[in-house]
Amino acid sequence: MTGCRFPIGMIHSCFREKFGIPRQAGLVPEARATLELLPPYHSPEAVRGLEGFSHLWLIFVFHGIPAGQWQPTVRPPRLGGNQRLGVFATRSPFRPNPIGLSAVRLERIETEQGRVVLHLSGVDLLDGTPVLDIKPYLPYSDHIPDAIGGFAPAAPEAMLNVEFSPSAEQFCAAWPHGDLRALITQILRQDPRPAYRRETAVRQRYGMKLYDFDLHWEMRGATASVIDIIPSAPRNQSVDQSGDRSYR
Repeated sequence: MTGCRFPIGMIHSCFREKFGIPRQAGLVPEARATLELLPPYHSPEAVRGLEGFSHLWLIFVFHGIPAGQWQPTVRPPRLGGNQRLGVFATRSPFRPNPIGLSAVRLERIETEQGRVVLHLSGVDLLDGTPVLDIKPYLPYSDHIPDAIGGFAPAAPEAMLNVEFSPSAEQFCAAWPHGDLRALITQILRQDPRPAYRRETAVRQRYGMKLYDFDLHWEMRGATASVIDIIPSAPRNQSVDQSGDRSYR
């Protein structure tokens, strides 16, 4: 096997841990990230013409998965987490080669002061993700209208209602980087909880790291109630961190 196998860039994402990341790209349009190209690939010439495309394919490494922990079968969350399928029939990160593929929206390209930075949205990428390659999304060939999606024929329905406490509303209103309320709503409506937690009627409290703060919410039936948003605490002080990222 020949060719370069080193990252060409690094993702800086709003998602600081696996729990809470959407299970596919595009499900949370407000989820934003930047992709900064690394030397020697940080040349404006390398992205010349890329601004003409609305979406990109990113080929990346699941860097949060311990090496050698691939599994021949996995339990897709889309099937409730109680059925096993072959790893190659899913987009699970627990693969022989932990390589992922995401189609993301390209918002703009920044090429200043010796840096090349791609601004992205609709991402499903953990902060610090190494990117191996970028390819433009071609609507005429990458969109196949009569394709069959197996056990995931359509995008999952947003299942939960989302409400905010007064303090959480105030935090969102003061946030200077985009529509934070919309981002949180889009994440929680997809119900990031592990499948085995969704059947219980007991009130449960959860938390995730988003940007540089901790988001805490409580499940009350079919409603995710955002309790507070506070500066990030050390990882051993966070609330429920179950629900490792797994696709579909």
